Amino acid sequence: MNDVKLEWRFFTIVEWKKEEQYLREQHKKGWEFVKLNLLGLYHFKKCEPKDVIYQLDYNPESVTNKEDYIQMFEDCGWEYLQNYVGYSYFRKPASDAEENEEIFCDDASRLDMMKRVFRRRIIPLIGVLFLIILPELYLQSRFDTVYHHILFIVFCLFLILYLVLLAIFFYQFWNYFRSVS
Repeated sequence: MNDVKLEWRFFTIVEWKKEEQYLREQHKKGWEFVKLNLLGLYHFKKCEPKDVIYQLDYNPESVTNKEDYIQMFEDCGWEYLQNYVGYSYFRKPASDAEENEEIFCDDASRLDMMKRVFRRRIIPLIGVLFLIILPELYLQSRFDTVYHHILFIVFCLFLILYLVLLAIFFYQFWNYFRSVS
């Protein structure tokens, strides 16, 4: 019998609710979340099926006061699991939680978390767009060789991918912002 399961999943930055629900459903099916690695690979171990609430908090500054940060959540009954690219993972058995209990007490706290995500993740990506991709497109368009034409096409593809990903994030962020405002 296999007691370990690995699943590759991708959730966008503003899909933390879907990720929490995914982890909860896995636990209900008898797969306890163990960790997430840099490749987006979720590690689970076999367990008794149980309803467990998973919560994520994006707070990169928590690393500086990690013990106090974790203790604050543990005092409220949340078990700390790991940090992963700025997100902290917590869980609590649903039987120990109040109805619809979350680590955020209000919409303003959730919105504050989304603003932290935006500042720490999206602004640097916009910087890369303006400092690397667009200048390279301009430079490659100035030369008339096959090599530079190929690089121009590659950077055009990067630009398209970048713009699509940014548009998806802004759309999701805007929808979330409207839902809590």
